[in-house]
Amino acid sequence: MNIELHGKTAFAYTGGKLFDPARPCVVLIHGALNDHSVWGLQSRYLAHHGWSVLAVDLPGHGRSAGPALPDVQACARWVVDWLDALGAPRAALVGHSMGSLIALEAAAALGERATHLGLVGTAYPMKVSPALLETAARDPWRAIDMVNAFSHSTLAPKPAAPGPGSWVPGASRALMRRLQTLYAQREGGANLFLHDFQVCDRYEGAWEAAARVKCPVQLILGRKDQMTSPKAAAELRERLHATVAWIEAGHSLMAEAPDDVLNALKALLSSRTPS
Repeated sequence: MNIELHGKTAFAYTGGKLFDPARPCVVLIHGALNDHSVWGLQSRYLAHHGWSVLAVDLPGHGRSAGPALPDVQACARWVVDWLDALGAPRAALVGHSMGSLIALEAAAALGERATHLGLVGTAYPMKVSPALLETAARDPWRAIDMVNAFSHSTLAPKPAAPGPGSWVPGASRALMRRLQTLYAQREGGANLFLHDFQVCDRYEGAWEAAARVKCPVQLILGRKDQMTSPKAAAELRERLHATVAWIEAGHSLMAEAPDDVLNALKALLSSRTPS
């Protein structure tokens, strides 16, 4: 579905069902140089099992107009604006990687309006190596290949979705290349890869946000994650009093192990929330 936010087109995939603000709502937030399509299985399942789903394309990504927003906090305010525009009284927030930082900030801003918080492939601080940032500025195509290699624990995972025979790392690289190209065409040659990774690298607000979160929290972490090491999420887990679901996957958990991620989300979303 498309809506107008601040005079610009904003897109969210609703999983094949019309959005109904009277039903429980879950917002799915993608990571750097990704879009709503990374939540394919999870968004469709939840939409067909009682949830109103908003798998958003962040500004400048996928079908949402740019430019990309400057920082995590601005993206979180944009997510809250979505809920206000649709009249959704409460929502669960789920984010992957960069999206997990946005979900954290949005949950903090929503206070008691946030019902659950799921942080997938997260870490804090989410620092990016200077070598990767330098490569992203000089040769983003090479940087995409580097990140894509680091994000998958195997060249041939066997997911239940999108189906046998799908080349998951290849699909991820193709998505990143397409988004990088579209953004450059629309925004005068701007580098979306570099922008997104700089947003992750600069973010410093997690502890303040964590102190304001009032809902149940679950971290969903890949045991083989080389992008956001599970060790780097330990303090976040402690401060948020979060449970952890461990997945046998790398950083691209939703693609490598879609069923396991879905089962973890189902467990989180069925947990009791403060009234």
